[in-house]
Amino acid sequence: MCLTIPGKIEEISEADPTARTARVDFSGIVKTVNLLYLPEAKAGDYVLVHAGFATEIVPEREALEALRYTAEMQALAQGASP
Repeated sequence: MCLTIPGKIEEISEADPTARTARVDFSGIVKTVNLLYLPEAKAGDYVLVHAGFATEIVPEREALEALRYTAEMQALAQGASP
Protein backbone atom coordinates (compact mmCIF):
# COMPACT_ATOMS: atom_id res chain seq x y z
CA MET A 1 0.00 0.00 0.00
CA CYS A 2 1.18 3.49 -0.80
CA LEU A 3 0.19 6.60 1.12
CA THR A 4 0.57 9.86 -0.75
CA ILE A 5 0.38 13.31 0.76
CA PRO A 6 0.18 16.46 -1.35
CA GLY A 7 3.15 18.75 -1.76
CA LYS A 8 3.24 22.35 -2.92
CA ILE A 9 5.40 23.31 -5.90
CA GLU A 10 7.80 26.05 -4.77
CA GLU A 11 9.67 26.59 -8.01
CA ILE A 12 10.11 24.98 -11.41
CA SER A 13 13.36 24.44 -13.27
CA GLU A 14 12.99 24.59 -17.02
CA ALA A 15 16.68 24.44 -17.86
CA ASP A 16 16.05 21.26 -19.84
CA PRO A 17 12.54 21.17 -21.36
CA THR A 18 12.70 17.38 -21.67
CA ALA A 19 13.45 16.98 -17.96
CA ARG A 20 11.33 19.69 -16.30
CA THR A 21 11.59 19.43 -12.52
CA ALA A 22 10.18 21.22 -9.50
CA ARG A 23 11.10 21.78 -5.89
CA VAL A 24 8.10 20.49 -3.95
CA ASP A 25 7.49 21.17 -0.25
CA PHE A 26 5.92 18.29 1.69
CA SER A 27 5.19 19.97 5.04
CA GLY A 28 8.75 21.20 5.44
CA ILE A 29 10.56 18.46 3.55
CA VAL A 30 11.56 19.70 0.10
CA LYS A 31 12.21 17.23 -2.72
CA THR A 32 13.03 17.56 -6.40
CA VAL A 33 10.23 16.05 -8.47
CA ASN A 34 9.97 15.29 -12.19
CA LEU A 35 7.05 17.00 -13.97
CA LEU A 36 7.08 14.82 -17.10
CA TYR A 37 3.44 13.75 -16.61
CA LEU A 38 2.18 17.23 -15.66
CA PRO A 39 3.44 19.74 -18.23
CA GLU A 40 0.68 22.16 -17.12
CA ALA A 41 1.88 22.25 -13.48
CA LYS A 42 2.96 25.65 -12.15
CA ALA A 43 4.44 27.13 -8.99
CA GLY A 44 1.83 27.17 -6.21
CA ASP A 45 0.06 24.00 -7.39
CA TYR A 46 -0.34 21.07 -5.03
CA VAL A 47 0.66 17.72 -6.52
CA LEU A 48 0.69 14.05 -5.68
CA VAL A 49 4.00 12.29 -6.31
CA HIS A 50 4.88 8.65 -6.89
CA ALA A 51 8.41 7.36 -7.41
CA GLY A 52 9.74 10.87 -7.98
CA PHE A 53 7.16 11.85 -10.59
CA ALA A 54 4.28 14.26 -10.02
CA THR A 55 1.20 12.33 -11.14
CA GLU A 56 -1.75 14.57 -10.32
CA ILE A 57 -2.57 18.19 -9.52
CA VAL A 58 -4.79 18.44 -6.44
CA PRO A 59 -7.17 21.35 -5.75
CA GLU A 60 -5.79 23.52 -2.94
CA ARG A 61 -8.84 22.94 -0.71
CA GLU A 62 -8.42 19.15 -0.93
CA ALA A 63 -4.66 19.37 -0.39
CA LEU A 64 -5.02 21.50 2.74
CA GLU A 65 -7.69 19.15 4.11
CA ALA A 66 -5.42 16.13 3.56
CA LEU A 67 -2.53 17.92 5.25
CA ARG A 68 -4.77 18.80 8.21
CA TYR A 69 -5.78 15.14 8.58
CA THR A 70 -2.14 14.09 8.39
CA ALA A 71 -1.22 16.55 11.17
CA GLU A 72 -4.10 15.26 13.32
CA MET A 73 -2.97 11.62 12.84
CA GLN A 74 0.58 12.59 13.74
CA ALA A 75 -0.58 14.39 16.89
CA LEU A 76 -2.69 11.38 17.94
CA ALA A 77 0.22 9.01 17.31
CA GLN A 78 2.38 11.15 19.59
CA GLY A 79 -0.26 11.14 22.33
CA ALA A 80 -1.27 14.79 21.98
CA SER A 81 -4.69 16.13 21.20
CA PRO A 82 -5.06 17.58 17.68
